This record gives sequence, C-alpha cells and structure tokens, in this order.
Amino acid sequence: MASRKPAAEDLNLLNIVNRQYDRAAAHVDLPAGLLEQIKICNSVFYVQFPVKFGKEYHMFQGWRAEHSHHKKPLKGGIRFSRMVDQDEIMALAALMTYKCAITNIPFGGSKGGVKLTPRDYTEEQLEKITRRYTAELIKRNFIGPGVNVPAPDYGTGEREMAWIADTYDAFHPGGLDNMACVTGKPISQGGIRGRREATGRGIVYALREMFRHPADVKRLKLAGTLEGKRVVVQGFGNVGYHVAQILHDEDHARIVAIGEWDGTVANPQGLDLAALRAHQKKTGSIRNFAGGKTLAKAGDCLEVECDILIPAALENQIHRGNMKQIRTRLIAEAANGPTTPDAEEYLLKKGIEILPDLFMNAGGVTVSYFEWSKNLSHMRLGRLEKRRDEAYRDNLVKATEDLAGARFPAPMRESLLKGSDEEDLVNSGLEETMITAYNEIRDVLRRYPKVRDLRTAAYILAIEKVSQSYLELGVFP
Repeated sequence: MASRKPAAEDLNLLNIVNRQYDRAAAHVDLPAGLLEQIKICNSVFYVQFPVKFGKEYHMFQGWRAEHSHHKKPLKGGIRFSRMVDQDEIMALAALMTYKCAITNIPFGGSKGGVKLTPRDYTEEQLEKITRRYTAELIKRNFIGPGVNVPAPDYGTGEREMAWIADTYDAFHPGGLDNMACVTGKPISQGGIRGRREATGRGIVYALREMFRHPADVKRLKLAGTLEGKRVVVQGFGNVGYHVAQILHDEDHARIVAIGEWDGTVANPQGLDLAALRAHQKKTGSIRNFAGGKTLAKAGDCLEVECDILIPAALENQIHRGNMKQIRTRLIAEAANGPTTPDAEEYLLKKGIEILPDLFMNAGGVTVSYFEWSKNLSHMRLGRLEKRRDEAYRDNLVKATEDLAGARFPAPMRESLLKGSDEEDLVNSGLEETMITAYNEIRDVLRRYPKVRDLRTAAYILAIEKVSQSYLELGVFP
C-alpha cells in the first residue's frame, strides 16, 4: 500500500491566528457566544480605486479591517505590500486587539493595507495612492481620532502618515484634534520622540525582564544577563535594525547574523552594525559586507546557531520546512506570525522557548498610544516638568556634595542633573508597559497549570481582558 503524502502546511495567517485563539479559549470558562464575539472580525472595508499617473489610470485594491470595538478608537497599521489580502488584514487586526489588551492599551484592533510594492512607484505616485486610499477610508468613516487611528507598518513610514494626516485635515477643516487621526508621524507634524525605534526597544525591554527572572533563564539553559549572548536578527529594516543596535550598544550582546530580503551576513565573533548599516546604505544591500560571511538566502540567518533568534521580517518564516535546522534557545518574535503552529509544536518539544508576537512587538502601538494622547492634549511630553525636575535635581546634588565635602565628576554630575525630556518619558512608559505585560503573562502560567507555553498564556490574558470589557458594557449580561 502506497504511503500517503503528508498534508501541506496551512500558511494562511488568519487560520493560524484562529487556531492559536481556539487553543487558548479552550482553557477559559466563558460563554461560547462571548468567545466567538472576541474571535470574529466585526467589519471589513474593501475598495478598488483608480489613480491617474500621467495619461494612464491604474487600479489598486485596499482594505481596512475592524476586529473589535470593545474599546475605542480602533488602532492598527497600514501596510503596502504585494502580499496583502483580506485574510492577512483580518488576522493582523485580530492580533492588534489581543496586543492592546495584553499591554493595557485602551484601543480595539484594526489593520489596513494596499496591494502594491512600494519600490515599483515614485514618491509622487505613492503620495497619490496614499491620499486616495485615505479619502476612501474617510468616506466610509474608517479613520478618525475617535474612530480608527492608523500607523505605519510594512512598506509605510512617517512620510505616508504625514500624507494621511494632511488628507484627513483637508476633509475636516478646523478640526482641533485632526492630527490625532494617525500616529507614527514626523516629529514636526505631531509625532513623538521614540516612536521610530519603539518596536525594537520594546522587544529589548521584554528580553531584559525575562532575564531578570532566574527561573526563566534557567529554563532556557542559559545564565546571566543579555551581555555576551549570541543574537541573530532576521530583517534589517526599522524594527530589526533598532533591536540589534540597542542589544549591541546597551546590553553588549553579540549580533552574530543579520538576514535581509536578498541574503544573510554572519560573523560568529559579532557584526559591526554601524559599518553594516553604512554598507547597506551605500550599496542597497547587506550582501558582500567585508565584516562577515555572505550566505545566499534571506532565510539562512534562521539556521545560524545562537542563543536568541529574533525574526523581524514577515509571517511564516519558521515553518515545517526549516524547523529542524533552528538552533537557538529562545525565539523572540518581532514580526507578526513568524512561526507556524506546526513549527512551534516541534520547537517547544525540543525545549526552545518562544516569546510570542502578540506581546513582543507591542512597543509600536504602545508609543502610538502616547503620540495619540499627546495630539489630543496638544502638549509635548515633559514640557511642563522638565525644568522643575532639573531644579530639584540640582538642589539634591548640591546638598549631597556639601555633606560629602566633594564634587561629583563632571560627566556624572551632568547626567544626574538632566531632567526627563519627551523621549525619556516615552521610553519609561514603554518599559513599564512591557514589564507589566510580561509579568501578567507569567501569572497566567501560574493560574493555569495545564498551560505550558507563553503564546497560549498571552492569548488567555487577552481573552480575559476583552471579555471583561464586553461583560462590563452589558453586551453579554
């Protein structure tokens, strides 16, 4: 009898997210209808719109999904990618709901996207596409400071967010809170300091907190702090670059490999990130970097031996086809959905820990929340208290010096006297958010002895918080 060919792995992100949700929901004692309400996507807007380039008209497809309205406004990025489709947008909107709940951010989850490859278009053409897509969202009430607040995602950035804000402002002249319709804007257009590196920094804060718990570190078969740990990062864009740079500069970790869309660069002694970044800007690629060995494929970095593997690219990067080649102690998911369920099951059995995406990459939405709050208050963080803080510090330092009969060294004195500015406050709030969320996830593991992995624990935490909102609102009396 011929052997049956194994079934193909399901790589549909929406199916994966729902599968992960169902696994967690099975542990929670809530009405089936309430669990279904938390799971489903409440509404999806799909549009095809034309944009004129010269004498030609080009058609584009766009989506905006609203997963949950248990909190308002809704929050979620906008991505420009050829891979965008409705299922992906719905899945990412669901992850945003759970992410906000886990980190105690008072937003419902949303996501948007336009099906295109940004490098195929000029800046002028991208501006036309972005403004037209924004106009479509405005007409259907899928954007607004109190309704739905986009942010950057894959293929978009500060530039696109500024275009969105300006388009919304043109449709709502005189609106006092118009700039709060979108986050991730340039500083000069109501953005906030620290937003650009927020996702990467949030990942570092989560890793630091994990390494503060000896039992968690021992479970990884590691010891000590992040110093000296071998780290591999897949992706050298905004998230990957900043997480690698912060781990290298502040935590003295050793970045042994970086993967990008066109290849991998590895060096077991550690990469010079500044030199690699300069090489990338000069040549348009990380390939052929003199400070490391170039490996042919982007996914080769995933198979480099390390202590911490950080996939910071796209979904489904660790799958059935390469899971047996993964050689790490810990996977810290910076991307959305980088590990398939089949691969996760195998890796967990091998003793490899996974810090899940719906917690790990919440730094972006956390600092977006700070930016949104700043736009509504029309006040830069730290503006009122910085000088008062410095005056207090100055008095304290002088009193200490008088009592000791000696002066602090100049660099130390300068550091002690510096008041908290906007970026300091943003980073402080982000660190508090990630620390609190990590410990709440650990508490779920304590309360649910049958739950053994961090992803299921994170989903349970999200389900508990969203269900509490619905029950308190009276939706499910």
